[in-house]
Amino acid sequence: MIQAIATILTIIVTVEHLYILWMEMFAWETTGKKVFGKSLPNELFRPTKRLAANQGLYNGFLAAGLIWSFLIENTEWSFNIRLFFLGCVVVAGIFGAVTASKKIFFVQALPALLAILVTIISK
Repeated sequence: MIQAIATILTIIVTVEHLYILWMEMFAWETTGKKVFGKSLPNELFRPTKRLAANQGLYNGFLAAGLIWSFLIENTEWSFNIRLFFLGCVVVAGIFGAVTASKKIFFVQALPALLAILVTIISK
């Protein structure tokens, strides 16, 4: 049961980062504007499109690492890779909370932190 919860939490974090990849790389001027419109002026979306796409690519790498952790047959290796990429998400979320918006901690870092804790408990 606890293993299933750890898996579900990790999948949630993975899907969130795939969504961020899509939004920042392909929908920055539409969905990105809806998500970040209150914290960024409208005139900034067009000139920052390439910067957002770059950021989206990095979020995709986080998702790819988490997906990779599900494909590794060796349980110890899978566990370590999963914790590494979840840890990267936590660090990114904390940095975002400190430098951009406290909300980022709750949206990005906290789910990854919960996934780490439950993954460790499930071992």
